[in-house]
Amino acid sequence: MNYQNVDAAQFAELKNKENHVVLDVRSPGELAEGSVPGHKMINFFDSQFKANIAKLDQSKTYLVYCRSGNRSAQACTIMADLGFTSIYNLKGGIGAWNQLAAVS
Repeated sequence: MNYQNVDAAQFAELKNKENHVVLDVRSPGELAEGSVPGHKMINFFDSQFKANIAKLDQSKTYLVYCRSGNRSAQACTIMADLGFTSIYNLKGGIGAWNQLAAVS
């Protein structure tokens, strides 16, 4: 595995560091469930997903999330295969993020 799974607290910590991109790989319809502030959205189910990912700057750190953590894990694997080296997957997805935000 060429990425790290992190919990919501670790994800929030990483988000405070320089040179990162928060990547939401859900579909636009899922935005109603909430989102991580400052995210960039690239829909995992879009036929151009891999091409859109390939255009991203590989020198940045990517914090990737979806609804539950499954799609984002798949996205992280694709990113690693494309040569990205600093990738973090949010375990539990937006649900875990929303729980953290509720107690913060």
